[in-house]
Amino acid sequence: MVYTVKDFMTKTIYTIDCKASVLEAAKMMLSKNTGYLIVLDGGIPAGMIGERDIVFKVVALGKDPSNVKVGEIMSKPLITIDPDATISEAIDIMVKNGIRRIPVVKDGIIYGVFTTRDLMAHLKEYEDRLVRDLLRSLSRFTIPF
Repeated sequence: MVYTVKDFMTKTIYTIDCKASVLEAAKMMLSKNTGYLIVLDGGIPAGMIGERDIVFKVVALGKDPSNVKVGEIMSKPLITIDPDATISEAIDIMVKNGIRRIPVVKDGIIYGVFTTRDLMAHLKEYEDRLVRDLLRSLSRFTIPF
């Protein structure tokens, strides 16, 4: 059996406009208890901003977060994945691109975000499913001794 991203993704999505300040983004991230926001440009997903973007591109450089726009520091281009992609495909894309989160998008609609945290939260369940499927497959064969 194939396990898809939509089975494990976080379905709650928080967005912010690219013209918002980094301070507004940080406040929203705090109030929503999230480490990232999807950045919209004219209502279209254009990038993502996370804690590392704020720390490395604003705070560590001594910039004023109220004077820096989210669109200036967002991670882009937005790398996405289809909801029907496999967990393995998602992991490959994330490793290849050095990212910890990947928006789940189909036909321009964001359905959720698949994160390393989602993977860790469901790792035991994923592992159990794989083992059950393997045992089910093996039970179809008779092994002579």
